[in-house]
Amino acid sequence: MSKQDYYEALDVERNATEAEIKKAYRRHAMKWHPDRNPDNKEADRNFKQAKEAYEILSDPQKRAAYDQFGHAGTDPSMGAGAAGAGGVHGAGFADIFGDVFGDVFGGGRAGGKKVYRGADLRYNLELSLEDAVHGTEVKIRVPALATCKTCDGSGAKKGTSPTTCQTCGGHGQVRMQQGFFSIQQSCPKCQGSGKIISSPCGDCLGKGRVRHSKTLSVKVPGGVDEGDQIRLSGEGEAGERGGPAGDLYVQISLKPHPIFQRDNDDLHFDMPIDFSMAALGGELEIPTLDGKAKLKIPAGTQSEKLFRLKSKGVRNVRNGHVGDLYCKISIETPVKLTGKQKELLKEFSELTREGASRHHPREHSWLGAVKQFFK
Repeated sequence: MSKQDYYEALDVERNATEAEIKKAYRRHAMKWHPDRNPDNKEADRNFKQAKEAYEILSDPQKRAAYDQFGHAGTDPSMGAGAAGAGGVHGAGFADIFGDVFGDVFGGGRAGGKKVYRGADLRYNLELSLEDAVHGTEVKIRVPALATCKTCDGSGAKKGTSPTTCQTCGGHGQVRMQQGFFSIQQSCPKCQGSGKIISSPCGDCLGKGRVRHSKTLSVKVPGGVDEGDQIRLSGEGEAGERGGPAGDLYVQISLKPHPIFQRDNDDLHFDMPIDFSMAALGGELEIPTLDGKAKLKIPAGTQSEKLFRLKSKGVRNVRNGHVGDLYCKISIETPVKLTGKQKELLKEFSELTREGASRHHPREHSWLGAVKQFFK
């Protein structure tokens, strides 16, 4: 299958400037990155095409070869070669775009040396319904990679310093000439850091980061729901080689509640009442998350009847809308009756049967339909 034109892959004109190409790649990469589109083969393919196109068009010599010879000018078998567009899934989102997304992630290059933004972290925070609805402040303990205090992140033993890599001259990049083409790649000696650590720090073993647990205070706004996230900027893992730290995402989950079930901004609960209350009506005290409320039960209330208490639900954390509280009635049949109670119920049943169509309209209607069915 023929390859897509590199300019078409980035949606730019053939005379596009370097800045326009970079901007177009950033837009495509953000949209199609596999981390943002898991299990989406089309997104994976579009991302790889955009990445390959950028690697060619962002290099003046490769672009000139492509403009003159097309894809043949960048074919590895001809001595050039775009860096493979595959194999990106194993790297972090920010790592892949270190040189393109510097303004987004704070990473990028400094004098040609790669720095990497620290990884984002996720913490699952389980809350009671009351805390989620009213808001709270909790302390959490998070394990993460932090900058080594012994060497201040340099990776070098105390009293020593990293030395400039002689292979790349401290640039972190080397240029290799292959016939007509010139390829720039990370320095194999210093792995792109531009520095050599002869005496590694004993605490971080030259990595510049150590495993560390920190305690953070998280303010939970009232109204958060299952699956909501709270972002703590810069509280993720420390970056490599002086790169910025990642973020911490606190993901909310709700504990089951003994009374209420939440449905977005509304609350629901089932309330059993006895036969007498359903038949005669009355007033009940019912629970809400703000205390008690009065609910009038009309005479003749049937099981499954739903009562709505306006604005007794949850205040939405984003728009301030307050949901409702729904109470569903469940008529409980009495059990373990005494002899006297049974006699009274039989007498009551006989009395109501004398006017069944009036006292039991639903049953009367149903029995009529059954008779018609068997005729």
